[in-house]
Amino acid sequence: MKARPRIRTLTDSARRAPGSVRHSLAVLAVLALAAELFLALTDGAAAAATGAALLTALALALGRHAAGGAAQDTGLRRPTRVLGSRAPALGRWRRTVTDALADDGGEHLRTVMRPQLQRLFAARLAERHGVAMYRDPERARALVGAGLWPWIDPGTPAAPQPTLPEAVLRSLLDRLETL
Repeated sequence: MKARPRIRTLTDSARRAPGSVRHSLAVLAVLALAAELFLALTDGAAAAATGAALLTALALALGRHAAGGAAQDTGLRRPTRVLGSRAPALGRWRRTVTDALADDGGEHLRTVMRPQLQRLFAARLAERHGVAMYRDPERARALVGAGLWPWIDPGTPAAPQPTLPEAVLRSLLDRLETL
C-alpha cells in the first residue's frame, strides 16, 4: 500500500516562512549559539559563562515583554494616541448640537457633529473598555449597539440619514454616558 504524501497546509508554510515567530526564534537561537561559541573560543570559559548569563537575562526580558504585549500593566510602553487632534471638549457643544439638528444640518452633521461623536465614542471605548474603535469595529459595535452604530461607524463615509434626528442624538449621548 502506498503512503499518501503529506499535504502541506498554509499554516505549515506560514510557520516556516521568514518573519514568522518560529523562524525568528530559530534565527535568534542560532545567533546566540554562534556568539557563545565565539566567546568560548576567543576568551575562554569565563567569557562564555558571562555571555550565557547575559543572553539568558535578555531572553527572559524579551519574553516577558512579548508575553505582556497586549497588557496594560507596566506603563513602560509608549501610550497609544487615541485621538487624532486635541481632546474632544464640550465648549461649543450647545452650538454644535443646534447646528446639527437644524433642517439644513446635513453638512454640519457630516463635517462636525459625526466626527465629534466618533472621537467621543472612541475615547470612551478606549478608556473604559480597552477597545480601539477604529481597529476593532466589531467589538465597538457590540458595545455601542447595532441600532446606534451606523451613526458613528468609522467604516462608512456618511450617516444613515442626511440629518440627525433629536431622538437619535439623545440615544447616542445616553449610550455614551452609560459606556
